[in-house]
Amino acid sequence: MSLDLERLSPWLEANVGLQGPHSVTKFTGGQSNPTYLVQGAERSVVLRRKPPGKLLKSAHAVDREFRVQRALAGTEVPVAEVYALCEDDGVIGSAFYVMEHLSGRVFDDPRLGDVDKAERRPLINEMGRVLAAIHSVDLEATGLADYGPSGNYFRRQIDRWSKQYKASETEVIPAMDQLIAALDRACPEDDGRVTLVHGDYRIDNLMFDAAAPRVRAVLDWELSTLGHPFADLAAVIMQWQMPPGEQGRGLRGVDREAQGLVSDEEFVSAYCKRMGIDGIEKFGFYVAFCFFRMGAILQGVAKRALDGNASDPERGLRLGAFVPLYAEAGREALG
Repeated sequence: MSLDLERLSPWLEANVGLQGPHSVTKFTGGQSNPTYLVQGAERSVVLRRKPPGKLLKSAHAVDREFRVQRALAGTEVPVAEVYALCEDDGVIGSAFYVMEHLSGRVFDDPRLGDVDKAERRPLINEMGRVLAAIHSVDLEATGLADYGPSGNYFRRQIDRWSKQYKASETEVIPAMDQLIAALDRACPEDDGRVTLVHGDYRIDNLMFDAAAPRVRAVLDWELSTLGHPFADLAAVIMQWQMPPGEQGRGLRGVDREAQGLVSDEEFVSAYCKRMGIDGIEKFGFYVAFCFFRMGAILQGVAKRALDGNASDPERGLRLGAFVPLYAEAGREALG
């Protein structure tokens, strides 16, 4: 995962104007596209690359991350400014892009224990506001009308991630197979809702202002596409239903009212109000789908760790152990 500065430095100077000497530090955390802080003589940038080695088809599409963030510049959705995309594997061994280096707060734990209790609800409210902004993006005006295929989003996603899961399978997990079959049967008909979707919307993929409850940038757009907005909303609730702590990063069992946090119902209700809808029927399906998709993603992380091309192999194997738990939680949410 190291970067060849001898080849990278001339590219940075020519395409980003980042004068040397350059130094590189890999960010910790994250299991998908390795991300680096690149420091130049006068400023710093962030480089995000596709992992080297054999990868699943359509995964790690840094070109799509670059495209969507460039398209969202100037909209109500805060993103980092992107500078340049390199699809020449000859530079560092895989495609990559370079973007603005922002400073701010990123919260790994939705309990928000590092901030005052009075600030927690405003932070979550801002999280909901930005989610609604993503789902309100004008696709024609931003040039994103062709950013994803047409048709039933959930049908497409269940089929795609079932194939990805099987391609990454390292052992048979009965609960996962049962969840896939149940989702296949319960998949709703296409209701015509199509928006930009982030694909992995959660609080640790947001950078907040250092001193105010305001999102500076939405991060990690790898799974973004055109799809159904309820998938993003359910992803937030899915995460909160996991156990708290470093691995689960959820809110299960937390006294949210006492901690100044909102309930699932409050968050969903506020979202519906922002989007002008009365409510969401059979919301459990969408939550179950998110558990399934996250389980499939973590299985891919574990497989890459075993294959030796994960961003953080040790953590990747630990996260892979959660796949059965996600499968069981998905079955419970589906009912």
